[in-house]
Amino acid sequence: MDFQDRWLYLDITGQARDAPAWLRHTAEIWTEGGLLLFAVLFVTAWWRARRGDPRAFAIAVLAPVATAVAYVGSELLKSVITEERPCRAVAGAARSLAECPPHGDWSFPSNHATIAGAAALSLALVRRAVLWLTAPLALLMAYSRVFVGVHYPHDVAAGLLLGALVAVLVVRLGTGPLIRLVVAVRGSSTPVARWLTGPGPGTAPGRAPAYATHRRS
Repeated sequence: MDFQDRWLYLDITGQARDAPAWLRHTAEIWTEGGLLLFAVLFVTAWWRARRGDPRAFAIAVLAPVATAVAYVGSELLKSVITEERPCRAVAGAARSLAECPPHGDWSFPSNHATIAGAAALSLALVRRAVLWLTAPLALLMAYSRVFVGVHYPHDVAAGLLLGALVAVLVVRLGTGPLIRLVVAVRGSSTPVARWLTGPGPGTAPGRAPAYATHRRS
């Protein structure tokens, strides 16, 4: 952490202290509840991709996996770097809006920002058009962690970057094998398996997917 980062933290938390009560309460709710919104977006992406091509469906399945892997990575980094939370380490800072995590729950990188970065990018890889929604949500999540006083700005910046990089890596490595699995499952006669993966694009009710028919011919 450098001097400018410390003062940026003080500036943002000072703004939080002087903000209207409704804004402070909204930030407190969003900084935790925003993760639930990403969970809803994961389910929505999976459901929509059930009628999409195998590649889109594979990435929709990998999106929460990539986010989980990114979270584990951030936890490992925390245990190595052991940076104290700014709500304890920065003298003269405004009292944090959120409860300051206990000693040992380290600050760098931000888990929330890592999750947000991975979720935002992986969802955009399913469907590019949603980037206009997921990117602002991820940035807002990251900013809220500084606003409520529990992270430095560099914590959340590193978290966003880590999440995005892990998402790209997991999707790149996992898409090919998962596409083959999706095609196989969609051609299966097991109703539960077919329901989970969906019928694929352009399939009329009661008819087998075109690629499944071709595979058996």
